[in-house]
Amino acid sequence: MSAVQAQARTAESAAGVVTEFFARYRAHDVHGMADLCGVNAGFSYVPVEVWGKQRVLRGDGKVGTVGKPLWTGLINAFPNLSNTVRTVTANDDGDVVAEVDIEGTQQLAWGLITPVGQHYSEPHLFIFQVGEDLLIDSVTAYWNDASISQQLGHTEVD
Repeated sequence: MSAVQAQARTAESAAGVVTEFFARYRAHDVHGMADLCGVNAGFSYVPVEVWGKQRVLRGDGKVGTVGKPLWTGLINAFPNLSNTVRTVTANDDGDVVAEVDIEGTQQLAWGLITPVGQHYSEPHLFIFQVGEDLLIDSVTAYWNDASISQQLGHTEVD
């Protein structure tokens, strides 16, 4: 149990869990990010949608089955991926909202976007639910995917 998890859930402790989540994300510690989440934590990256020949992959599911592979893929495609936490707002019920700028320079293919060495920086809005045990029960994120695609030089409309 981490020092953050040894305390009661308050607005401050819930915000602390989310702040630690983004610190681990900056460190590219995907397992550490997942360790801050409950075993059945929900995951929804709303803009994620990749069309394949046989199916459409969406960024919805569980942290362990969708989140970890997505985070790992992002870090592989953007080896200098980083985040800047702008604001974290929380309440005693474990609701946490974080405004976070995420940026990186593409080195490998990401979805349908082939790498041309372009950099992106885009504001994201994250909504977390932190449980009584100070583990993240759900993470939802929103951003302007079209803006990221354009910044990376991908202007094809799907």
